[in-house]
Amino acid sequence: MTDAPTYTPPAIWTWNRDNGGRFAAINRPVAGSTHDKGLPVGRHPLQLYSLGTPNGVKVTIMLEELLALGHAGAEYDAWLIRINEGDQFGSGFVAINPNSKIPALMDRSGTTPLPIFESGAILMHLAEKFGAFLPTEPAARATCLSWLFWQVGSGPFVGGGFGHFYAYAPVKIEYAIDRFAMEAKRQLDVLDRRLADSAYLAGAAYTIADMAAWPWYGALVQGQLYDAGEFLQVQDYPNVKRWADAIGARPAVQRGRMVNRVMGDPASQLHERHDATDFATRTQDKLSPPS
Repeated sequence: MTDAPTYTPPAIWTWNRDNGGRFAAINRPVAGSTHDKGLPVGRHPLQLYSLGTPNGVKVTIMLEELLALGHAGAEYDAWLIRINEGDQFGSGFVAINPNSKIPALMDRSGTTPLPIFESGAILMHLAEKFGAFLPTEPAARATCLSWLFWQVGSGPFVGGGFGHFYAYAPVKIEYAIDRFAMEAKRQLDVLDRRLADSAYLAGAAYTIADMAAWPWYGALVQGQLYDAGEFLQVQDYPNVKRWADAIGARPAVQRGRMVNRVMGDPASQLHERHDATDFATRTQDKLSPPS
């Protein structure tokens, strides 16, 4: 081990505001809002407040897939929540999601607005609302939900664990990187073994389980997450790569990945989405004045 110096935890932990690294300005040990700020409301029944992180992309993929199937009721407004600026701590957002994490959805299609938070819960709500991408036969449904909840439970080890210590922590800690790299590779192996015998996670059909997993593990093996492909030797998981490429080629997935995106090629960014035509007219390269 090369870690230095050795850290001995004190008897009682206290919050050091200056020891949070890249996310020091937005991480804190308490919940609740920090400021009064309402949320905008567009013209569609479904109002999404999110950012184009892997968890946010799960939901925009689902909505675009529903629209591709012809579910007109899945039209939505997607509003950008800039987490690095603390938008998630505004009173309006906290009223929908007391956990202050994206994504959050307000379903205004009924007589009473229905707030839903946590990406897995949003996917299930939309699948049941529109009768799509979640099998109804009991065994198939159980398989789909098992893989959905596997991702929900496993994802933090890849994001807050491996991704944080490998890409974002202010110091490189060998023990932490080794611990979470091992877990990230174990999860990729779990997926690779499953996908060796199955086209998709729940079986022959594409479901919300795939939509939940693809933005994380698909991005890892395609070299789009943490720039960690070589480090994790992602070529060792050919079945995950096959699955990732197949899903990534879907037009609805390509559109969903653009929504609320603020990083990368401006042509791949659609900061807010209020209509299907926005993909043609409002991508950030088209909004920017010519140089």
